[in-house]
Amino acid sequence: MAFDLSMPILVVDDYATMIRIIRNLLKQLGFENVDDASDGSAALSKMQAKKYGLVISDWNMEPMTGYDLLREVRASPELSKTPFIMITAESKTENVIAAKKAGVSNYIVKPFNAATLKTKMEAVFGPAE
Repeated sequence: MAFDLSMPILVVDDYATMIRIIRNLLKQLGFENVDDASDGSAALSKMQAKKYGLVISDWNMEPMTGYDLLREVRASPELSKTPFIMITAESKTENVIAAKKAGVSNYIVKPFNAATLKTKMEAVFGPAE
């Protein structure tokens, strides 16, 4: 399944600057339909109201982390198939393993650029058509 440039993407991060950076990277890749949420619980509410083609979430947020959000999404019959890319500043092996076990689609360690984001998205969806 190749990615669709018109698919809605949800960016979840508690740091407004990071949301802006990810939005700009997505725009460079041709994505315009981007929403954002400041933590996992806000993201979950948005996901229950709208179907997203991809969630890109930071790991470290309060009160609900990206990891907790991932586990909620994978446990939900309506949301469980949503592709989910986790972003973190920590490259701890145990975090990567925990995220994989919880069903993450891919994992990006900060800092990253548009090329890295594109590669990670292509690994989830296949190359853009």
